[in-house]
Amino acid sequence: MPKSKRDKKISLTRTTKKGLEFKQNLVDVIRSCVDQYARIFVFRAHHMQTNNLKDMRLEWNHSRFFLGKNKVMALALGRTPEEEVCENIHKVSSKLVGHCGLLFTNSTKEEVLEYFKKMRFPDFPHSGDVASETVHLKEGLLPQFSHAIEPHLRKLGLPTRLQRGIPELIKEHTVCKEGDTLTPEQASILKLLHKEMSEFYLEILWCWNRIDGTFEQLSSEEEESKENVKEAPQETGSDVDKDDDDEN
Repeated sequence: MPKSKRDKKISLTRTTKKGLEFKQNLVDVIRSCVDQYARIFVFRAHHMQTNNLKDMRLEWNHSRFFLGKNKVMALALGRTPEEEVCENIHKVSSKLVGHCGLLFTNSTKEEVLEYFKKMRFPDFPHSGDVASETVHLKEGLLPQFSHAIEPHLRKLGLPTRLQRGIPELIKEHTVCKEGDTLTPEQASILKLLHKEMSEFYLEILWCWNRIDGTFEQLSSEEEESKENVKEAPQETGSDVDKDDDDEN
């Protein structure tokens, strides 16, 4: 029997991809910002939190944030001295690696550094972070967890069992020691325990001045660690990174 042409599977999750037109629009917007603002700051986002980033954008609505699409931003500014749209601005492009972004503003360097230095928000640690304290669990019941999560706790390495419908730690267990580099399992356990050992913040790394074309480093972070970071895919907060570039 021939297959019916009506019998077609339709994906309800299909979305329209932002293609060449979107990228060209982003290039045009960034180039217009170069002429409108006196300074460009390159920042690195640590432990991205979408809501807090949106709050920052609202407070700094006199400026423009661009986060994500490093290659497109670099193309807009110019990647070489021959391509650059302003003097020395190709040096900004060379620093767009990893979770980096651009802040276009007329605020002074001192105002920018003062504001972002104090804007830090607690966050749960991720894999690869360094533990800021030793977390040790004593033997006994864990009433903060439901019975349904007990198998997951065992998968994460906790020696647990169910005792009358309540997860129980059958022996003492050290989740992490201060100074340890956290594994994915340790990071997950600390999140379940509501241990906020990390922070979300924007680290201001570099500053380019349109008036005289100067480009200076503002962070003492080692350059080697930056260059080894590959361009990161869009993850948490990617909706902000993609859509807010059009709005802010």
